[in-house]
Amino acid sequence: QVQLVESGGGLVQAGGSLRLSCVVSGYIFSIATVGWHRQAPGKERELVARVASSGTTNYADSVKGRFTISRDNAKNTVYLQMNSLKPEDTAVYYCALRKWGDLTYEYWGQGTQVTVSS
Repeated sequence: QVQLVESGGGLVQAGGSLRLSCVVSGYIFSIATVGWHRQAPGKERELVARVASSGTTNYADSVKGRFTISRDNAKNTVYLQMNSLKPEDTAVYYCALRKWGDLTYEYWGQGTQVTVSS
């Protein structure tokens, strides 16, 4: 059974930083693509950043230069370092796993709230 558990959310002032963690179990982590998504109230869920098994990373334009996604295969963990946070970054952040060869994110964590105050 594939499970993802996020942690690290919280309340921070604009300009501050947070680091989110996502621990994965139940799958061969090293061959998976993991993405961080977010959903703000009244908005659609969006992909923020993803890291492939090769280590290749992709970012939404809105977070480029501020967020960094990384993975530690020894710990089955993906991180999202978020710097220079803005109030518009406020959302529930979810990590999700895409199995090798799949086109969609099939497994999701429970989400962690990030709130950025102005």
